[in-house]
Amino acid sequence: MAAIVQWSLVTQTTPAPPPAPSLDRLREAAPYLSRWLATQVETRHVPGAQVAVRLGDELVLSAAFGVADEATGAELTTGHLFRVASHSKTFTAVAVLRLVAAGRLRLDDTVAERLPDCADTPLARVTVRELLSHTSGAIRDGVDADHWQLDGPFPDADALRAIVRDHGATYAPQERFKYSNIGYGLLGAIIEAVTGRGYAEHVTEDILVPLGLTDTRPEIDDDAAGRAVVGHTRAHGRGHRVSVAPTATGALAAATGFVSTAEELSRFFSALALDRRELLDEHALRLMHRAEASFPRGTGTGTYGLGLIGISVGGRRLVGHSGGFPGQITRTLVDPVTGLTVSVLTNAVDGPADALAVGLVELIDLLAQDAADGQALPAGVTTDDLDRLTGRYVSLWGETDMVRAGERLVLIDPGTPGPRDGMHELRALDATTFLPEDEDGFGASGERIPFDLGDDGRVVRMRVSGVSSWPEEDYLARRGDAWGHRSAAGRGVTGRD
Repeated sequence: MAAIVQWSLVTQTTPAPPPAPSLDRLREAAPYLSRWLATQVETRHVPGAQVAVRLGDELVLSAAFGVADEATGAELTTGHLFRVASHSKTFTAVAVLRLVAAGRLRLDDTVAERLPDCADTPLARVTVRELLSHTSGAIRDGVDADHWQLDGPFPDADALRAIVRDHGATYAPQERFKYSNIGYGLLGAIIEAVTGRGYAEHVTEDILVPLGLTDTRPEIDDDAAGRAVVGHTRAHGRGHRVSVAPTATGALAAATGFVSTAEELSRFFSALALDRRELLDEHALRLMHRAEASFPRGTGTGTYGLGLIGISVGGRRLVGHSGGFPGQITRTLVDPVTGLTVSVLTNAVDGPADALAVGLVELIDLLAQDAADGQALPAGVTTDDLDRLTGRYVSLWGETDMVRAGERLVLIDPGTPGPRDGMHELRALDATTFLPEDEDGFGASGERIPFDLGDDGRVVRMRVSGVSSWPEEDYLARRGDAWGHRSAAGRGVTGRD
């Protein structure tokens, strides 16, 4: 039972989280967040990405980049619908906890108690809590799961029961964390048994309608299909991606059926912050957020609660969920303390939704915080001076962004996968000369970064380690498109401030 851990054990070594971002500062950062995302979509060769950033009740950024369908070149918009796959599990968990709060269901109820036709199956004694936390030991998808590559339909109710009967258990309950779509399919069946109505009908009336989520639904339908993005495979060496057709998810809708937008996903997950009471009371929210199990994640540890994945980004503890559907990869993160919510939806099986969502949180923490001690501007230097220097600079080696963050100037390489990997704080010596802070010694450590101004006061060049970079438009004029640098301004971008 080593994989089952208490919350205190997971978090006791976690550094103090960053403070809540300033809403005003986040609004100021939104245009650069859009530009960074546009560059990431371009350099990672993602067909399209739809993104939303929310702080509490305010949608600070809603943006779309790239195309909805590579075959037609149709531009992706913020209104296109995505298959958000395992985000469905969080909706299902909320529906279950609302039934628990109403006294219609208990977390310790067993599968056999609520689904008598499963009484003679290996999962009969598994509890609702264990299904929610993926500690039931249930098989992930069955021994024949090629519906995940559209070689057959997703299981219907009878097929789900057959999988549970014949192949239901891989581990004993509480033995270890074992992610299971079959387990959440059973939760959908339990919701139906308790309420006496279909899963889709119940979650629509119980969750979606009260929150006003008109573009979110538990399963794709004709209307959604007409507004849905096209999923795409990897290129696989063919030089092009192949389109992936939409499909219904049958009895696994509670695990993977949902359709939504980044805007509406951010609205739903923001309602799960600890200070919100729109869907659940404080007790239920804390139950949902509390880690029931842990699993390795990179060099750290991830957790799973009751329908929520937990990770840490720069000391900030986040919860949310990911989603992987044929041709679409999605990720939503919410800070349960501050309500900061980020949702990224991509329409390719290799879409870097998780990396982009984490990168956005890192960028927000870099740009939306106040200057640290010792970073005050010298006498005579103003934020107007910093604004004059901001923008994208280009050399043979690539792009460099100068971004103002309050009274700081920050150097960012927009092409690196993680913003922190290509970021340097700059300390102003005067209005046009800066020193990098906290350099590792391989770059411009200890060297001044000068900006040259023209007679009109506009920057004409900057140097880092003696190497010149020019404003993007000037570089293109000097070198031409033959050098391969084009604007990453993106398409369909809408910033809200």
